[in-house]
Amino acid sequence: MELKMLNAQGQDAGTTSAPETVFGREYNEALVHQIVVAYQANARQGTRAQKDRTTVKHSTRKPWRQKGTGRARAGMSSSPIWRGGGRAFPNSPDENFSHKVNKKMYRAGMASILSQLARDDRIAVVDSLAVDSPKTKQLADRLKAMGLQSVLIITDDVDENLYLASRNLKHVLIVEPRYADPLSLIHYKKVIVTKPAISKLEEMWG
Repeated sequence: MELKMLNAQGQDAGTTSAPETVFGREYNEALVHQIVVAYQANARQGTRAQKDRTTVKHSTRKPWRQKGTGRARAGMSSSPIWRGGGRAFPNSPDENFSHKVNKKMYRAGMASILSQLARDDRIAVVDSLAVDSPKTKQLADRLKAMGLQSVLIITDDVDENLYLASRNLKHVLIVEPRYADPLSLIHYKKVIVTKPAISKLEEMWG
């Protein structure tokens, strides 16, 4: 599999070989959907809670007598059918939203995403990406010269200067291969991978 390479000015610098096991797979839409949903679900904390009729603050006094008023019978105002009453089936604060995805499926799903990005010309390779100082403007100007706006950069090593320089760029995310996730790969318009990071991607997802 051949991936397009870019130079420091964002111009075409030929191609480089990439492993077929990571960048040459067929696109499996159902699998990609499953791992993206699982990733989002596993990020949920499940800390919100609702009150049922026993915990909502209402009087237990009968609102009116049982018979003779012409109105429907009512026991107490904390009933779930009353406005302001408790929920019939409330969300508990310790609810578990996690989805289980085994390692083989996750590896195949990530490789499927990367393969489709390669076919759509949304992924490119650079030799390296580094900045001399932790200046946001320096990195922003470099990415602008390369024609990159919304970009996910996967590099083999994120040093302190690169991390600090990218921190305030809204549509730029720089991660090491082990922190790349399916949602980010789909979300950003362009994915840039450094050459040393390709071998790590092959090791994890090949």
